[in-house]
Amino acid sequence: MNLAKISANGQITVPVEIRRQLGLKSGDKILFLQKQNGEIVVSNASAVAIQKAQAAFAGAAEAMGVSSEADIQALVDSVRYGREG
Repeated sequence: MNLAKISANGQITVPVEIRRQLGLKSGDKILFLQKQNGEIVVSNASAVAIQKAQAAFAGAAEAMGVSSEADIQALVDSVRYGREG
């Protein structure tokens, strides 16, 4: 179990073990989420944002017919040269 003390200003120091598990470093933001049962979960805000972006793009490659690195390169080339030419 890891404990943290709240300062008079409402600040806490996240224990090093928790920072490691969440992949937190100086300047990172943490997200507090409340579950339906009232439990509070602490997460790395950047990791949550990446997970949401990945979920939003799920299936996009298949919908565009992209299934290989060659398909990706062809798509990049078409955009690159289409805008330049």
